[in-house]
Amino acid sequence: MHKFGFIASIFLLINFSACGNVRDSSVSATETEAKVLSPIEVGAAQLSDYLPLLKGKRVAMMVNQTSTIGQTHVVDTLLQWGVNIVKIFAPEHGFRGDHSAGAHVSSTVDEKTGIAIASLYGKSRKPGAEMLKGIDVIIFDIQDVGVRFYTYISSMHYLMEACSEHNIEMMVLDRPNPNGHYVDGPVLDIKYKSFIGMHPVPLVHGMTVGEFATMINGENWLSNQKPCQLTVIKCKNYSHDSLYKLPIRPSPNLPTMASIYLYPSLGLFEGTNVSIGRGTDLPFESVGRPHQKEGSYSFVPRSIPGVADNPKHLGDTCNGMVLTQFANTYILNEKRIYLEWLKLFYKTNKTNQNGAYFKGFFTKLAGTTELQRQIEADVPTAEIYASWEEDLVKFKKMRAKYVLY
Repeated sequence: MHKFGFIASIFLLINFSACGNVRDSSVSATETEAKVLSPIEVGAAQLSDYLPLLKGKRVAMMVNQTSTIGQTHVVDTLLQWGVNIVKIFAPEHGFRGDHSAGAHVSSTVDEKTGIAIASLYGKSRKPGAEMLKGIDVIIFDIQDVGVRFYTYISSMHYLMEACSEHNIEMMVLDRPNPNGHYVDGPVLDIKYKSFIGMHPVPLVHGMTVGEFATMINGENWLSNQKPCQLTVIKCKNYSHDSLYKLPIRPSPNLPTMASIYLYPSLGLFEGTNVSIGRGTDLPFESVGRPHQKEGSYSFVPRSIPGVADNPKHLGDTCNGMVLTQFANTYILNEKRIYLEWLKLFYKTNKTNQNGAYFKGFFTKLAGTTELQRQIEADVPTAEIYASWEEDLVKFKKMRAKYVLY
């Protein structure tokens, strides 16, 4: 297709999608009622299933602002039930979820409870012997969004590894995956393993953290290939067909369900010269960059403490598009990563004089060098999807052994 015909088709599709009358929850009432017959209950709410397992034990918890039972933080609930919580481990974004992506998280003390907080997103990402001293069981209870480069599953991996090495029990209080209704994207080539992609899984893996932890154990992915002593407390009334609306934002830059549905596709832009709206009111719902001629939406990234301390293109006017309604229609229903924006911004990069498009970080996000090569070679999108299919079939076969819902 001619370059400008390609661009026109993309913007026609975006404008068409904006016409739909879709609620912010991203699903119609009829659709929700068809897929969810009873309210979903998270693993943390199944107190009768796991409180007896904690009796008389010294407990550490990896939790953040999403770790709630109703309106109450799980730490506060378990303390009320007499659980002996001796330490809190803080992941990326911190215990209260008030650190921007990549920001150093310091060890401190929780003011409300007086419990020591040990950061696992600072100097250490894996707790050592001294940090684990006096702990019998570690509970992991964090809301994930089902994307390989979202780092909570990497933190969970290191926690499992530490438990395996030091003979400590591990318990996962499971939570629904808001992107758990599909599997898509390139499978990570282990040569490009990093903290934003540690496992040979697709970009969208379609698993809850409990299922993922079981897979880590079952596939011997821990460094010593010794499974940790793992207990998963399942959700109730959840299936992978459920469309679960998160009650609390899982991280500062994923404030809406639209941003969560767009995250697998727009996260790849973090490895390019395009902004995905960090430092604006629409993070992961907008894309743009300076000098971009195509698009009708402009924004200026600003510094927002704890959300976007130094966003890409800080203070510069970026031009592009808002994708909220597109998320609520095409993305949700097609059940696959959308690549046309990546291809569009690559095609217009040279004419808009924006310098190098891809950054080295892109390979870590994609988990392979092949996707960049395909975009640069203008490989048809259908062929790119087809190039993943064989690996996805193999993964789904492996995944089936660990699916709990």
